[in-house]
Amino acid sequence: MTAHKLGFGGLILCLQFVFTPAAWAQLSEAARSAVLISTNYEVLPNITYGIANNYELKLDVYRPTTAKAPTPVVMMIHGGGWIQHEKEEEVLSLLPYLEMGWAAVNVEYRLARVSLAPAAVEDCRCALHWIGRNAKKYNFDVSKIVVTGASAGGHLALTTAMIPASAGFDNGCVSQDDPKWSGLWTDPTPNVGAVINWVGLTDVADALHGANIRSWVVSWLGSQPDREELAKRLSPISYVRPGLPPILTIHGNGDPIAPYSQAVRFHEALTKAGVRNQLLTIDSNTHGDFTDEQMLNAYSAIREFLLKSNIGPVRGPQ
Repeated sequence: MTAHKLGFGGLILCLQFVFTPAAWAQLSEAARSAVLISTNYEVLPNITYGIANNYELKLDVYRPTTAKAPTPVVMMIHGGGWIQHEKEEEVLSLLPYLEMGWAAVNVEYRLARVSLAPAAVEDCRCALHWIGRNAKKYNFDVSKIVVTGASAGGHLALTTAMIPASAGFDNGCVSQDDPKWSGLWTDPTPNVGAVINWVGLTDVADALHGANIRSWVVSWLGSQPDREELAKRLSPISYVRPGLPPILTIHGNGDPIAPYSQAVRFHEALTKAGVRNQLLTIDSNTHGDFTDEQMLNAYSAIREFLLKSNIGPVRGPQ
């Protein structure tokens, strides 16, 4: 029935009915969460977290406006083989963390067309520095930082959490946004609380030659004279040692892009080193294109893993 047939008074009555508490109660839990996220979060886009090779590196901050205490924060890193894609493509992947009331930092980095390896690793390490420097400003709980990503983003999540500053990839992380740290060679880097690695390579050198060679790995390393040694230095498996943060790897057993065998070797190495970790194997011949049921099971595993890592709160937005 159209508005002109209802008349003005009838239209008002209909609107009053739509917006009554009873109607609100009829919303599904998913709809309620979506509404609360949209009203209780603010988005701060395209903040410059560094400059490298005259390229301004940007990140977006999503933070709950009603949080009374510092919140856990997820650092999201997009995939694309280090050669393509943009941070904006991962916005919807943040929703499970926003639903828990967390803050989020969505990070871009230099792709191969801008700078070859190890630029992407350096940039993500510097983004972690930025989170540490700006924790008070954005109400981040630096004791509860989770780094995550898929494919190349999974690899970068691992290197961000695992590579020590002594490896030299942090040398360009001089603060350009906080006078307190301005001019210093480096600044304190917060410890990562946990890593969620979706289908990321863990042995870059293995994908540079032989049966597991991948064109995007070759493109990322280019023709640099030290690319063999660099590939090893950019491989998460090279940094397995006691004392690492908990690591959850989610990988399909028939992945045609990132060999599942790498995930198995990585899991075994972490276990041998005494690092709390889990390999969630998904029966799939895809590179992370899992079914709805598989994704729901994966996020259930993520929540359980984070709870056991003492990272929370796991709750809806307040």
